[in-house]
Amino acid sequence: MTKPDPRKSFWSALKASDIAKVDWANIDWKQSTEGLREQFESASHAMEPDLPHMAEISNLIIDGGSGPINARYYVPLGAGIGPAPGIVFFHGGGFVLGDVASYDTFCRRLAAAARCRVISVDYRLAPEHKFPSAHDDASAAWRWVVANAAMLSLDTERLAVAGDSAGGNLSAYICQDMKRTKGPLPAFQLLLYPLVQFADIRAKKLSLQEGGFFISPSLFEYYRDSYIADPGDRMDRRVSPLFAPDEDFRGLPPAHILLCGWDPLKHEGQAYADKLAAQGVSVTVKTYSDMVHGFMNMTGVLGKARRAIADAGDLVGRELGAR
Repeated sequence: MTKPDPRKSFWSALKASDIAKVDWANIDWKQSTEGLREQFESASHAMEPDLPHMAEISNLIIDGGSGPINARYYVPLGAGIGPAPGIVFFHGGGFVLGDVASYDTFCRRLAAAARCRVISVDYRLAPEHKFPSAHDDASAAWRWVVANAAMLSLDTERLAVAGDSAGGNLSAYICQDMKRTKGPLPAFQLLLYPLVQFADIRAKKLSLQEGGFFISPSLFEYYRDSYIADPGDRMDRRVSPLFAPDEDFRGLPPAHILLCGWDPLKHEGQAYADKLAAQGVSVTVKTYSDMVHGFMNMTGVLGKARRAIADAGDLVGRELGAR
């Protein structure tokens, strides 16, 4: 029997015949931000009959960098009575797109797989809110969760940060920032195809797959310029934690980094893992060689996305002692 090509389900889900007609390398993403957000929101809502049931889902108002922000609290079945492990999750979307609603499916699956409570954070978005608004919100949200751990039935010694893409950036930033400021360090960091530098991706040669799907050079620049008003801030270690000095990596929490083979950010993600390891941080890397940036948002059509979230959640749950 011929072994099935795992990429076929991916291409069929994306209707490759239609995608092939698009000039992805030169597409102009500088269209209406609201239009992009509507497309992102629409794509995130797919019927999934196997979506895990939760014991509790609650909407919260928590502290942000300059006022209240929204968050959502998930308690999976079998999570047990607290104080228990938890995950503070930051969604992706280039600091322009995404919210707790569009990541509801993702967080349910992550909570169920990890058997951990999950707090999903709605940080402020660009272009309405420029750098460092999202980073200020992320830091404030993390501190709020730690301060209110008893109310949330959380064990402050077993709290992880997690995020995909821009959310991975915020998670990495929190770990570095807490170390720099002597704040409460996370116990673990889960970085899913993280954005760890916001300077440039045009300088390197990209394959069709790397430069075409979900994060082309023009889309990268649209996100970057929407969030960062001053080009001089692109190398700031808050938004580009890859460029932080070595001392900012020493003593950071253990990390698991998920990368995609068809992702223009994969080399930076591997470099971040290498810098962690070089400073004595325990780090593991898993690469999905035939997947693109953002594939874990495709759980409605891609079984591999569901399995990837389940595997990542299982790993974090074991690291935190929840499984």
